Amino acid sequence: MFHWLERNPFFFAVGVFIVIAYAGIVTILPDFMNSARPVVGTKPYTVLQLAGRHVYIKDSCNACHSQLIRPFKSETDRYGMYSLSGEYAYDRPFLWGSKRTGPDLMRVGNYRTTDWHENHMLNPAEIVPGSIMPKYPHMFKNVADIETAYAEALTVKKVFNVPYDKSGMPKLGTLEEAKAQALKEAEEIVANMKSPEVKEALKRGEIKEIVAIIAYLNSLK
Repeated sequence: MFHWLERNPFFFAVGVFIVIAYAGIVTILPDFMNSARPVVGTKPYTVLQLAGRHVYIKDSCNACHSQLIRPFKSETDRYGMYSLSGEYAYDRPFLWGSKRTGPDLMRVGNYRTTDWHENHMLNPAEIVPGSIMPKYPHMFKNVADIETAYAEALTVKKVFNVPYDKSGMPKLGTLEEAKAQALKEAEEIVANMKSPEVKEALKRGEIKEIVAIIAYLNSLK
């Protein structure tokens, strides 16, 4: 067998390729699959956070901000621990981005607060001198779409087995239960905000887009 291979270099090369490819798959694939699993502590987005993520995408925040910290010292010194694939297990779609007009936001929840986001969205240049980020006053007027966020959460739960309602994970329940939970989360955020318009809206049972997007940004850690 081996003598025949030695006399047929083409088949010998094919055989070597197959052996190396098989060894590579056996070595790499298990680790790749493991790294793609959710990192310990990673949870699906709550319905309010999903609603905020929709606002983030709708207003093209991902066009100027990436959510991917690369494993370089210059990156980790500024933004924190580099990104791990398992941290994106529940992201659909991924918002890695390829352009940074503004800073990376992968871990913005670790160093920015609710009141900072409120003031920054209202007038970025006042908070960060020289900022070219536009103002977003409409977020203080528009009502967040909780029903669409709930529909997405319910879809990924059923289709992709995202572990809502499991121990330690966000509760989903019915639409009414999800709305009640979103209001509860919103109350905690609005308690740290100054806008009377947002506070009055919450008393009427309305959650403004600014509250939803802050919930989303606060979850990025």
